[in-house]
Amino acid sequence: MIPAAFDYVRPQTLDEAVRTLHDGGEDAKVLAGGQSLIPILRLRLAFPELLVDLGRIPELRGVREDTDTGSLVIGAMTTHHDVIHNPLVCRHAGLLAAATETVADPAVRHRGTLGGSLSHADPAGDLPAVLLALDGEMVAAGPQGRRTIPARDFFVDYLRTALTRDEVLVEIRVPRTDAWGFHYEKFSRVAQAWAVVGIAALVRRDDGHIAEARIGLTNMGATPLRASATEQALTGAEAGPAAVARAAEAAAEGTRPASDLSASPEYREHLVRVLTRRAVLAAAGME
Repeated sequence: MIPAAFDYVRPQTLDEAVRTLHDGGEDAKVLAGGQSLIPILRLRLAFPELLVDLGRIPELRGVREDTDTGSLVIGAMTTHHDVIHNPLVCRHAGLLAAATETVADPAVRHRGTLGGSLSHADPAGDLPAVLLALDGEMVAAGPQGRRTIPARDFFVDYLRTALTRDEVLVEIRVPRTDAWGFHYEKFSRVAQAWAVVGIAALVRRDDGHIAEARIGLTNMGATPLRASATEQALTGAEAGPAAVARAAEAAAEGTRPASDLSASPEYREHLVRVLTRRAVLAAAGME
């Protein structure tokens, strides 16, 4: 289908983008990589009167290390392809690189952006749960200046974030996880499809035990979730298959998976237990 008519602006600076978005009111929408927005426009599921394209703002791209905090700072318009191949991400935030490599297909990864994916906030998307597990932060810019939003507060509801209508996601801050094992386990009906369920696992071992675990869940509710009960059960547990299997049985606690053509809620609850066990074992180096 053909999208409804809209005006199009391609600002050269972040200040210009924020001002244009603010002046556009409720009917203005940000265009990042367009891999989620363009299909919605073509299906006429959205009718913005103004698109603000961020593609020509250089400060929104790239990866650097914040020497004060040790965190990685990733520009919101950095493409999935660049995230996957960036040496800083691969070295210090391997979970993000590994999960991004499972997103869609190469064509989408060359156009789609990290910030666009997070701002779209689809619970079936792979990266929101990863940022949740990493304890990442989002930095937004608006008419009143910049503010930092923890990942746990960023995803509000289905396809809704804490961004206000005239804010732009500027950068994503990710703590270094050099000492952690990681794994992203994803179950899809077919290759390149959305995850039926996905598990983002980080595990830090110490003296034969699991010192700490973080587990983000993809497509187990209206927003990405943390498997808190499993994380608590793993903390201090012996690093062995039996302990991991017991902890994984609690992975579905507190979730509200949807029923759709891909799976029933019961099937997703089964999958999350199985995939959590696999992901944690792999992250802990036991598989």
